Amino acid sequence: MRRSCSVADAAAVAAEVRALVPAGESVADAVREIVEGVRSRGDAAVSEYELRFGDGEWGRVPPGRLATALAELAPEVRAGLEVAVANVEAVAAAGLDPESLVVLEQGQSVRLREVPVARAAVYAPGGRAPYPSSVVMGAVTARAAGVDEVVVAAPPHPVILAAAALCGADEVYAMGGAQAIAALALGTESVARVDVIVGPGNLYVQEAKRRLSGVVGIDGFAGPSDLCVVLSNGADPYWAAADLRAQAEHGPDSLVVAVSDDEDLLPAEGIAVVADGMEAALAFAEALAPEHLQLMGGEAEALAPRVRRAGCLFVGAHAGTAFGDYVAGSNHTLPTEGAARFASGLSTRHFRRRMAEVRIPPAAAAALAPAGAAIARAEGFEAHAASMEARGENPAP
Repeated sequence: MRRSCSVADAAAVAAEVRALVPAGESVADAVREIVEGVRSRGDAAVSEYELRFGDGEWGRVPPGRLATALAELAPEVRAGLEVAVANVEAVAAAGLDPESLVVLEQGQSVRLREVPVARAAVYAPGGRAPYPSSVVMGAVTARAAGVDEVVVAAPPHPVILAAAALCGADEVYAMGGAQAIAALALGTESVARVDVIVGPGNLYVQEAKRRLSGVVGIDGFAGPSDLCVVLSNGADPYWAAADLRAQAEHGPDSLVVAVSDDEDLLPAEGIAVVADGMEAALAFAEALAPEHLQLMGGEAEALAPRVRRAGCLFVGAHAGTAFGDYVAGSNHTLPTEGAARFASGLSTRHFRRRMAEVRIPPAAAAALAPAGAAIARAEGFEAHAASMEARGENPAP
């Protein structure tokens, strides 16, 4: 497919391109059965579904097995994972905001505190291959956020177990699919429930996360991977083609798009969009809100400060998206299907929550009570009003 676009029709072209990815099949009924089975029957249900959908091996992996897997891991794989751990940890730790204290006019103070959740789970899919990088992205970031207990649920592949050991996972469970999400969110006889679940997965995993999102915190719903590459004069179309091929490797439903105002720069891979200038190229990229956005060539790279809608932005000829999947330090768990309009990539904030600590001295209570009581009565809450007025009338205690 080859399309042209202008600033005026960029949103329409982006919608047309987005529609090329077929909607996933509904697995709501199947996931409902699994979730309710785990809710009512616990471990027995997980065992049944693991036999039906997995390889039948499930349960907490003994710590010694993790250590063995790490010891037997190929040196080059371990070296790569160690780079990923160090870089992801450094970037994740840098994302922590300091506490703040606000003292208001009436004399009350509100301290905004960030507190980590107590227990978080990282789901790493099996599918076609093990994904130790998903363990790194989730577990290292959770550790940097200060989570007390970090749990991994994944196939017990040696490279997965080694990555879990390297990242300091407290527990590893050999389980997958919707049953794993249900067990982690609801708890069973042998799986203690968690506060947050992060990590990619198939349609069953995503539907389970959707159904249980009110019970447990989640990072988001992961759809097919996507990449948009914007090229301008000076960009290397061969490198762009290599990046598009790499992203397409995630699966046949991956969306890979190249956009340029120079048709000669557009590689043959994926979808090509001919823009009538870099402004139109930027408008298209913003409307598409891709999971990954690459800018290659001087004019394209100059657009970087203006980009607002991308899961992760890669700037420059050497900044291939594949680096971000493994060792650049940025997190590869990113919003897909246009969710970069409102969602962020996985960070320490997914494992922490803001809590306000309010202190109101007597004089402040007296100053605030009339205003608060008036609002409360307007809402029909007389007891609220009385509670505040009691402090205002008797500020001494």
